[in-house]
Amino acid sequence: MTTLPSLHPIQYESILRRGLEEDLGLAGDLTSDAIIPDDVTVSGKLVARTAGRIAGVQVAAHTFSLLEHKVSVELLVEEGTDTSNDAVLARVDGNARSILTAERVALNVLGRMSGIATATQSIVAAVKPFKATVVCTRKTLPGLRVLEKYAVRAGGGVNHRFGLDDAVLIKDNHLLIAGSVQEAVSRVRGSVGHMVKVEVEVDTMAQLEDALAAGVDAVLLDNMDVATLRDAVSLVNSRVIVEASGGITPDTAPGIAQTGVDLLSVGWITHSAPALDVALDIDAKSVGR
Repeated sequence: MTTLPSLHPIQYESILRRGLEEDLGLAGDLTSDAIIPDDVTVSGKLVARTAGRIAGVQVAAHTFSLLEHKVSVELLVEEGTDTSNDAVLARVDGNARSILTAERVALNVLGRMSGIATATQSIVAAVKPFKATVVCTRKTLPGLRVLEKYAVRAGGGVNHRFGLDDAVLIKDNHLLIAGSVQEAVSRVRGSVGHMVKVEVEVDTMAQLEDALAAGVDAVLLDNMDVATLRDAVSLVNSRVIVEASGGITPDTAPGIAQTGVDLLSVGWITHSAPALDVALDIDAKSVGR
């Protein structure tokens, strides 16, 4: 497995701070503050209750340090690692109040990201015999895109555009307003720079022919059945990148990939992936001052 580069804390620290601010509110952690003296220390471990592909363990670890810099976290797995049931992902040592206060935000991030990575890995494995690459979409939770798209990479997928500002994707409503594929592409070419890729979403063979004639860089074949996808790939004949989208799951992905498309655009890996079950287990023998 290729080592996955880490995200820099600058990319996600504001997300963690917002999560902690939301949880602490104005009164703080009423439960921990009342029960635990401020000088009590503990040791614990982050555990994956179920098997899956891990993503976000470094992000989760950073959550604890935001509340108390003396909390130490030892990471025991790398991002993108496949783990078994009850695998220990990291060890946490330090101030008990800080660890318990940060627990939920850390676990929410770790579980969410690992769930996305696990879902992505399932699609990637399903299409492994074919050339198609699994890509994500912009169907991410607001404010969490950097984490969710990183989790896709941890699962073996590739990121599509991050936002509206890094590529052009002309969709059905754009075409409706512009009046035609040719007119929409012409307006885009007259507006954006030479470094910007242009892709057009098509749902008929006629639109596909128009897009090819307009000189686009890629086409998105939306909700086409397998037979039509195969015809579309034959028509394109490797002239542009071919992307397929529309309700792709691990069950349907192999048949779609077999048509020869280059990319499978999958929304559910970010918008509907179930979180991986992760937990923080405190060692009772470690409680001390």
